[in-house]
Amino acid sequence: MKRIATGLLCCWIFCSANAQSKVSIKVDKIPLTIDVGQSLPLNARVVDENNRTIEERTLRYFSRKRRAVSVDSTGLVTGILPGEYSLIIISPASDGNVARVDIPVIVNYPPISRIEILDFPSSIYENTNQVIRTKVTDAANLERINIDLEYSSRNPEIASVDMFGNVLANKKGKTTISVKKEAIATEVTVMVVENPTAKVALKTTVSEARAGDVIKLEATTTDKSGKKLTDIPVYFSFEGRAFDVSSTASGLIQQDGRFVAEEPGMYTLIAKSGNFADQKTIRIIDRGVQRKVERVGKGSVANKHTSDFWIWEGLDGRDYGVTGTWGADGTAYFWDVTDPSDIVKIDSIQVDARTVNDVKVSEDGKICIISREGASNRKNGIVILDVSNPRDVSIISTFTENLTGGVHNLFISKNHVYALSAGQKYYSINIEDPKNPKIAGKFELDTPGHSIHDVWIEDGIAYSSNWGDGVQLVDVGNGIAGGTPDNPVQFASYAYPSGANHATFPYRSKSTGKFYVFAGDEIFPYGLNLKGANVAGGFIHIIDFTDLENPVEVARFEVPGAGSHNLWIENDMLYVAFYNGGVRVVDISGELMGDLFNQGREVGWLIPGDPDGFVPNAPFTWGAQPYKGHIYISDWNSGLWAVRLEPEKPKETQIQSK
Repeated sequence: MKRIATGLLCCWIFCSANAQSKVSIKVDKIPLTIDVGQSLPLNARVVDENNRTIEERTLRYFSRKRRAVSVDSTGLVTGILPGEYSLIIISPASDGNVARVDIPVIVNYPPISRIEILDFPSSIYENTNQVIRTKVTDAANLERINIDLEYSSRNPEIASVDMFGNVLANKKGKTTISVKKEAIATEVTVMVVENPTAKVALKTTVSEARAGDVIKLEATTTDKSGKKLTDIPVYFSFEGRAFDVSSTASGLIQQDGRFVAEEPGMYTLIAKSGNFADQKTIRIIDRGVQRKVERVGKGSVANKHTSDFWIWEGLDGRDYGVTGTWGADGTAYFWDVTDPSDIVKIDSIQVDARTVNDVKVSEDGKICIISREGASNRKNGIVILDVSNPRDVSIISTFTENLTGGVHNLFISKNHVYALSAGQKYYSINIEDPKNPKIAGKFELDTPGHSIHDVWIEDGIAYSSNWGDGVQLVDVGNGIAGGTPDNPVQFASYAYPSGANHATFPYRSKSTGKFYVFAGDEIFPYGLNLKGANVAGGFIHIIDFTDLENPVEVARFEVPGAGSHNLWIENDMLYVAFYNGGVRVVDISGELMGDLFNQGREVGWLIPGDPDGFVPNAPFTWGAQPYKGHIYISDWNSGLWAVRLEPEKPKETQIQSK
């Protein structure tokens, strides 16, 4: 084992006052209510059992969500994003008589400043429906979602509108639709015109498909003379009967005519316009992709938590792996994985850190970069290693400039390292001379309370996971937006409501030509237990980025009772770690729409339980990487694993088994 810059590692442990405590923390006003951008003091003090202030006691302030509400060392609280949050005040003491209090903070939503009605037609046809789409902005210039707006029609006999903004055209005439919230209102004038439809014809090219296959429907409306009508809205729906009598026929149909079924059965697809409709019935069969995932080998780490990993081919033609460690002593382990059934630990490096969260190896297999968090001197940064001989790893250099806040994740691409800094931004670092790395460029958002968790580089595009700001696509050498490693240029983005965007992976479908981005959540609904079993939450959001200016979330993959972490895509297969749900292998061939789990697209899974693990029998899978016919996974509580997907059955065998 090799070491650098040793030192004491320490951390604050937040604990409640014990039963013998005679001191407490008093705060003038609980809960604290502030506006976005406003700052107010907490006015906290430590008092004894007689409510007398103890002047010599110090106070330390912490925010549970510092990107939404911040608190400085004096107790000054600043509202950044609307919502309900929690602050912690601690008064430490050398005798262990610690006082603590949790302070609820409400950051008020600013008043509504503008309501816009988006692309509503000036005329609509009798007996058709239209949905009012709106954009609501508040005084802080933040877009508001899930707002309960008030809708009304000046003449409901002409066109009525319900509480959800659905407009029904009843008869010819003119009316005004109003949308209101608080003191802000807007309106649109609508003309209802005669509907010339005399017939609706529905056509589909298939009579049978697998669950998960996207079926495209074509509906044609014609008038009494048989003339095709091009601007008549058509409403699509379906009904069905599952083959399994204990299941419900389920699926998803879009109003552009795309349909996907989840459950094998008979489905009737319906196209309706005004008083006319047509329908087709199709049969949905099981997708038939399930295979077993088999255990092959394990590289055990039983004395500490394991973090991220990387598998690569060495200069000698053998296969190697590197794993980091979490919340421990700054060790990274190196493994020979040439024989996946016999994974052998061959070397290690220890650095001044509590956590080596991320590890990456250069394309040529010569350089390994590891991240540092919790260094005793607080310099953190990255460590550049020579792995030309993975059995004798050596340190080339350590780089800390602008990275003292800790590097949680990183990536290496074309002689540049992209390293996160303090969870707010990432720097590109030129390592053409690995002994003398230097800052090349930086990417950081300017949104309120912005933060970042991960960055992944592919084809000169950086895909960064920015929590509440969602997925960010940044040109760092692709050329699509003129960006370079020295000058990263953001050119597309997508955010989803949970605000838990943690990891991102791109996928270009050869069969459909579509460009998808897979974005994973990270949520711990019950907190993180460092010494026991855990249950995570969150899922994979699948976003269609084919139109970069208008990305659309089209599908999901969610495992009940588990939460997603790191992921990888190769050859139309998604490999994703689902923490307590183990590793999951998913068929993502063809067009993607709806709930992939319910569609039976999960090929196989394995939960790597280990009675000898750091936390015994508590699987918590961190990441997955397919490599040379095997799947390698790292598990937080047990180390590095190699597993294998059983060979695919011949097609004729699949058909006979149905």
